[in-house]
Amino acid sequence: MAYFDNTKNILDEFETDIERATYLQNILIDYSTGKNVLDVDYIKIRNWVTSKPEFKIYVPQFVKTCRSLNQFWQFIKFKYDTYHERRVYIYSEFEALLSYIEERNLTPADKSISDILTVFSEDNVHAVWQKALNRRNDDPDGAITMARTLLETVCKNILDAQGIEYKVNVELSELYKITAEYLNLSAGQHTEVTFKQILGGCSGVINGLGSLRNKLGDAHGYGKSKLKPAPRHAELAVNLSGAMALFLVSTWLQNKK
Repeated sequence: MAYFDNTKNILDEFETDIERATYLQNILIDYSTGKNVLDVDYIKIRNWVTSKPEFKIYVPQFVKTCRSLNQFWQFIKFKYDTYHERRVYIYSEFEALLSYIEERNLTPADKSISDILTVFSEDNVHAVWQKALNRRNDDPDGAITMARTLLETVCKNILDAQGIEYKVNVELSELYKITAEYLNLSAGQHTEVTFKQILGGCSGVINGLGSLRNKLGDAHGYGKSKLKPAPRHAELAVNLSGAMALFLVSTWLQNKK
């Protein structure tokens, strides 16, 4: 486990609350099992987690009472003798906090999308989706960027699986066009008016998310006039991206059958 330069703010080293809380858990596990740990890291991240009102009932009691690693050591060394017992205990004590952070912003739709994307590509596509979900409230511009990245990742994974080539720096709109044509989801491939309208709307969503990322995301530098997105803007972008990702992956999986 790596530890960071104590001249930096440890909180800035992570993108999401789940990463910060997991790091706090790992600091305590490492320290209680004889590894070298920086007290300043523990103090900073402990202060962060205990200052969050919504985390109050989930934070382990020993984190609330132990303001330093030395105080934690006086607690854990008498409670359990073996490294294994200490690991099991700390993992169990952090379970409620980590579960709450992971699930606090999830909706039934989030769960449905997560299930399908996990089946499709857990290490790649689903990982991007999880980042988009985690950033919706705390990092709206980052969430908007990840919403666009999700669709790009889904399209590329589908095309790669079928051996269909595309340009390295292809725009999202063109990437989606290639993917939609392969999946028979292009409006031009259908004559039924309703289908053409719906599929044309899907294309419009893709183009809109690409433009939204350019205006409100964090993928580019910006000046004084930069618009700052609100969580509701991020939620819209992530939900639209998730719905489109679900549609594309479900279609691909159905075609495979």
